[in-house]
Amino acid sequence: MNIVIAGATGAIGRPLVAHLLKDGHNITAITRSPESAGELSAQGMTAVVVDVFDREKLIKAVVEAQPEVVIHQLTSIPANLDVRNIAEEFVQTNRIRTEGTRNLMDAAVKAGARQFIAQSYGALYSPHGQGLATEDQPLYLDAPDTFVSLVQAIDTLENIVLNTPGITGTVLRYGHFYGPGTGYTAEGVIVDAVRKRQMPIIGGGNAVFSFIHVEDAAAATVLAVNHGKAGIFNIVDDDPVPLHEWLPVYVKLLDAPQPMRLPKLIGRIAAGRYVLYIMTEMRGASNAKAKRELGWQPHYASWRDGFRAEFAQLEKQGAA
Repeated sequence: MNIVIAGATGAIGRPLVAHLLKDGHNITAITRSPESAGELSAQGMTAVVVDVFDREKLIKAVVEAQPEVVIHQLTSIPANLDVRNIAEEFVQTNRIRTEGTRNLMDAAVKAGARQFIAQSYGALYSPHGQGLATEDQPLYLDAPDTFVSLVQAIDTLENIVLNTPGITGTVLRYGHFYGPGTGYTAEGVIVDAVRKRQMPIIGGGNAVFSFIHVEDAAAATVLAVNHGKAGIFNIVDDDPVPLHEWLPVYVKLLDAPQPMRLPKLIGRIAAGRYVLYIMTEMRGASNAKAKRELGWQPHYASWRDGFRAEFAQLEKQGAA
């Protein structure tokens, strides 16, 4: 198939294009960086330099590519994210998820694409429910003012994707990415924070994380292309886990100092309301629908296996 991808050089974009090229698809990659365009072209794709906010140029580029499927993997999240000022840090990504998604969707429609697949986030479900979150449950649209703009942007993206006439809209709510190109790798911000004891367990650390290796996320996205199904799918592993359980395991793998423990009130003052949500309130997500309807099974069914494999690979590279 002819496929247009926006965000081909991101943490999930890289393994995704590798899968799609291996399967024989013709890929046109949208990038705003001439340097990235050269890298993408060298891999066998057609690379087009255009900003997602340059509406007319974007539409022209997508129409010329004649895609059957358009895949939206664009974000602009700072490498050194200041979680205390999360709304300010996400201004550009929020704009991508709203204005950028609308521009890319309009381009897909004009090009006659049959399916539009977009990256969403599976960690912004309302914390008021019980158990693992399923795709029919609400997002956290009544979140505190300090980060409600993140949830609103996700909600806008999903509504554009799911409710545009004449196109099959597929939303993939990915879990917490780990693997190459993410914050959980050797040079990543999570590793750095853990080593410096800057990632405490706040309160009981009862927030439930649903992880996903970027290779597994890419494989699920390929299945979404192949099946062409509309709807929302949680793309997470089989082993949702509270913070107080996974962080000590991660610390041990890193041979780092044990994390500090802070009361909720101190944690909120020190790190802000968003961090309090991520560490004490967040719900894990169920992957049952993706497994049932896409026939997907993550290679790393548990973050435990995935983390161990990542660190074994890093040790092998260090020894070499």
